Amino acid sequence: MVTELTYHANIFPGTRQELVDQLAKQLRPKRFHHVLRVEQTALELAAQNNVDAERASIAGLVHDYAKQRSDDDFIAAIKAYRLDPELLDYGNAIWHGVVGAELIKRELHIYDEDILNAVRHHTTGDVYMTPLEQVVYMADYIEPARDFPGVDEARRITAKDLGAGVAFQAQHTLLYLVENGLPVYPKSLATFNAWVPRYQR
Repeated sequence: MVTELTYHANIFPGTRQELVDQLAKQLRPKRFHHVLRVEQTALELAAQNNVDAERASIAGLVHDYAKQRSDDDFIAAIKAYRLDPELLDYGNAIWHGVVGAELIKRELHIYDEDILNAVRHHTTGDVYMTPLEQVVYMADYIEPARDFPGVDEARRITAKDLGAGVAFQAQHTLLYLVENGLPVYPKSLATFNAWVPRYQR
């Protein structure tokens, strides 16, 4: 069980329970339960893909750490940390990953770049993603409470081939954004270009 997972690598300066307790204070109940499900899904995918369980647990738990911060907090962080000013043209859907990773470093004292990149890229993807990044990207997309057209297919594909799952999500996310007239973050388009042609049947 997840509750029996012990953190050994000093990636997070505390126990799993201490991290969970911090998240419970940071997130509203619905979001908190989502991150617990993402952690569980990430651990399952990690076991199937030879990814470190401790990193999968931590990344799964913290991926939405900043999701419920105010826009003002994000805008202030973008300016204070001298992040790409083009981020100001987007909103929480992008900010909570890209800017959230900076908040995780400063507030949770997690400095592992693989985990931080998994947070940065969990909604946009990236041209290159490590196995851990792929695990978190897909765990967030297919966790058990997700219910949207195509999610069962995404789960089946991901169970067979993690990279093919990444390509599936990249394609369907881009389609969703275009069909709904929503802005496309450049990295999402780059992810599509890098992953989807590779897995076309």
